[in-house]
Amino acid sequence: MSQDRKDTKPNSTPVYVKYIGLSFQLFGIIGAGTWFGWWLQQKSDMKFPVWLLLFCFLSIILAFYQLWMSMKQDNK
Repeated sequence: MSQDRKDTKPNSTPVYVKYIGLSFQLFGIIGAGTWFGWWLQQKSDMKFPVWLLLFCFLSIILAFYQLWMSMKQDNK
């Protein structure tokens, strides 16, 4: 059998383990950013949830940037 995959080392961890870890990182980044936006929103007493929306979207952008850099590093 011919294997054309880069991760065919006998002692390497399976690929799905790396992506499960990456999914927890993304969940953590988005969760922390959203929680911080919610916390700041509670402290500011504003009616419109500006801080919640801002930090939610910023954390999503940061998480996708981190995902992009991780995928880019895998291709090397």
